Amino acid sequence: MGPARHLALLPDLAAEKVDWPVPFADGLPLLQGLRGRRVAVLASGDPFWFGAGSVIARTFAPEDWRALPGPSVFSLAAARLGWPLEATHCAGLHAAPFARLRPLLAPGFTAIVTLRDGAAVAEFAAFLTEAGFGDSRLHVLEALGGPRERIRETTARAMDLEGIAHPVAVALETAGDGPAIPAASGWPDGFFDNDGQITKRPVRALTLSALAPLPGEHLWDIGGGSGSISIEWLARHPRMQATAIETDPVRAERIAANAAALGVERLRVVTGRAPEALEGLAAPDAVFVGGGLSQELLETLWARLPPGTRIVANAVTLESEALLALWQAAHGGELLRIELAEARPLGRRRGWRAAFPVVQWTVRR
Repeated sequence: MGPARHLALLPDLAAEKVDWPVPFADGLPLLQGLRGRRVAVLASGDPFWFGAGSVIARTFAPEDWRALPGPSVFSLAAARLGWPLEATHCAGLHAAPFARLRPLLAPGFTAIVTLRDGAAVAEFAAFLTEAGFGDSRLHVLEALGGPRERIRETTARAMDLEGIAHPVAVALETAGDGPAIPAASGWPDGFFDNDGQITKRPVRALTLSALAPLPGEHLWDIGGGSGSISIEWLARHPRMQATAIETDPVRAERIAANAAALGVERLRVVTGRAPEALEGLAAPDAVFVGGGLSQELLETLWARLPPGTRIVANAVTLESEALLALWQAAHGGELLRIELAEARPLGRRRGWRAAFPVVQWTVRR
């Protein structure tokens, strides 16, 4: 049992051949229906590295299967190019958005990625060029390890190769003057499409520091705005999760679009007003309140959040600042007043233009 292109490589056999259908999940019931028979499932390379192995293993008991891995496409590509695999980013983009690489793109970044088919190579090159990295060198690796193996080079901007055979991978050497996303918290505001409802870069960096994300944790971002807090939270680690709650449908759509453009996944966007919109959500490890702060919201959070949940709330108005002061007096935590000013032209000279101060309350439930 396997994809048609795998079965086509077999010699004449007495064994029954079963095509694995598309989408992949549809093949699992077929495979389960063969339980009790001697079945060989064909997959390329190492099935447990961006392959089918883990999905099949979850479906059957350990004593029902045995894996015989071969060299992965990443190992074969590194061996052909002489690249150190431990220092090269490897990604399966055959069924994932190219934007997954966006947070990593910077001059000198190297990666080996699998792609859907030959046509996807041109799409990948266009993605890199649009991001400002059109000078990147692409090694197009076709049918590695077999008699049809071929390796060709081009740049993302000049990509015009034809007749690219499947299966295909691309080894990327990133170059260009596109904007690289910083590794630190507090990305430049320009990365986020927004209508002015955004936690600005310095305050965002302080807020994420107060939220103190740990791998695998779940954030509620109440009053999502542009989604900047949720997106940077998710960028801290591949296992992070976040739910952004936003009352404005246009802003909610913008949050989802920002996340997709910046290659951030596992973000759920809920359109609605807290606390009502919190019903049915998976419990968080941390909560950020950037909008919609009220006595009702704080009472709801304090009543329903599990003990140990971290809460960070930012206030700009006098009324919300007074509310946080009362809650800090009653429940503890830390109050921080953030006052920032930027140098701006003042006639022929320059002067300081102060932003509205932000009061931040950090507390553990």
